[in-house]
Amino acid sequence: MNACDLVLTPRGVRFMGRLFPCSIGRGGLTSDKHEGDGATPRGNHSIKTLLYRPDRMRAPTRQARPVLPGDLWSDASEDAAYNHPVRAPYEHSHEALRRADPLYDLVLITGWNYPCATPGRGSAIFIHQWRRPGFPTEGCVAFRRDHLLWIAQHLRPGARLIVR
Repeated sequence: MNACDLVLTPRGVRFMGRLFPCSIGRGGLTSDKHEGDGATPRGNHSIKTLLYRPDRMRAPTRQARPVLPGDLWSDASEDAAYNHPVRAPYEHSHEALRRADPLYDLVLITGWNYPCATPGRGSAIFIHQWRRPGFPTEGCVAFRRDHLLWIAQHLRPGARLIVR
């Protein structure tokens, strides 16, 4: 564990000497993650990619990739594209990455069950903006918008989300 890791604690996420309040999954923490359980999986999850909405904000880093119309994330465990980005039209179960609300204006994709996905082990553990303080996610970790932006701008290569 090092200073560039995001470490979930009972009081929030510790990152680079600061403590950020956050929301986690409605199902609490789990060591046995399954699709649809609403739980945040325990483990050391690498940060794989940073996505942002170019129509709503500037790229927070040079490495950030834009979310475009038609960008989706597959949560169809029966499909070969399970727990991977896909493009519309996509006939299987999925989540839109370009949402009407601001939750995915800035998204950090973790390495939970990605890129080597095991069907049914849970998809899309993202780090994203929260709806409001204390409102649970479907298993992701969520922050206040300005905190999420600060975190994204200060991430270093090799950063991980550590959930114990």
